[in-house]
Amino acid sequence: MGVLLDRDSKAGGLSRRQPRRIVKAVAKPQRKLRYDWNDVVYFLEVARQRNLVRAAEKLKVDHTTVSRRIRELERSLNSTLFKRSKSGFTLTEIGLRLLQYAEGMESQANSMVEAIGIEQADAGGAVRIAAMEGIGSFYLTKCIGDFNKVYPSIQVELITDTRLLDLSRREADIFVSFFRPQGKRLSVKKVGEFKISLYSSSNYFDDHPYPKTLKELESHAFIDFIEDHIYSKENRWLSDILRPTHTVFRSTSLVAQYIAVANGQGIAMLPSYVAANDRELRPVMPELFSMRDIWLSVHEDLLHIARIKAVTVFLEKRIELDKALLTSVRGKGKRS
Repeated sequence: MGVLLDRDSKAGGLSRRQPRRIVKAVAKPQRKLRYDWNDVVYFLEVARQRNLVRAAEKLKVDHTTVSRRIRELERSLNSTLFKRSKSGFTLTEIGLRLLQYAEGMESQANSMVEAIGIEQADAGGAVRIAAMEGIGSFYLTKCIGDFNKVYPSIQVELITDTRLLDLSRREADIFVSFFRPQGKRLSVKKVGEFKISLYSSSNYFDDHPYPKTLKELESHAFIDFIEDHIYSKENRWLSDILRPTHTVFRSTSLVAQYIAVANGQGIAMLPSYVAANDRELRPVMPELFSMRDIWLSVHEDLLHIARIKAVTVFLEKRIELDKALLTSVRGKGKRS
């Protein structure tokens, strides 16, 4: 124990002060984690794959190991992270909150690897894209095929659904839509547009005169969506041009409408990316057309994730490169 001395100004000598202890700083012991953070890796993969077997394949372990590690993480946190059902694993509210932090941990781990420069951070994993059936089937599927050649470790899942999916609940990671979605903490960007025009098959006009005026067009047989099942005004395409009196077929499926047109059943409004797949389709009065925007939406919590960023950047560039295709009228043209 050290003793401090100083001079007494009144006595002119030395006076002894009360001894003062000099205490050395002692590091506080770190609080032990309540969980094994290696289990977070298993949690992330199950959250993405929504299936134990697929998660196990990605992690290169047995599915019983994945199940055990998830149960151990839930026990450690005293929380249920997933709802189990026949359709797979769905995140609970607590699971959704944990996912934000888990992905942040993953991002930091990848950033550390990039900063050290040992190797490129892993961009592998699953990415789920939600889109309408038409653009998903006729356009995005081809884009995804080309994307996989560049990023073979990223598995892209495509949901084509007529209902609006909730990005905040991770029903999808990326949403491709014809309208600007509304929602909290969504990063939304217009990435392009496409043209919608009237098309028929050539054999349809074997029995019908080609229309030269809007009045003549109205008397033809048309194919359209089912009005009661159109959840967005952006899908009311035919009404942009006319309201026909003779509709021979309606469907919620754009693929079904395309097949009906190709089969010679009538005329339909089809997007440019549908017509680009079938040169046998014939434009009908191409001066009549409508345009729709293409919007790309991602939840803000996912923007930093390497595989999400890889998909969004690829799609943005691809849609820009396909601008001419998306805004043109394809087909064999008017028959003389």
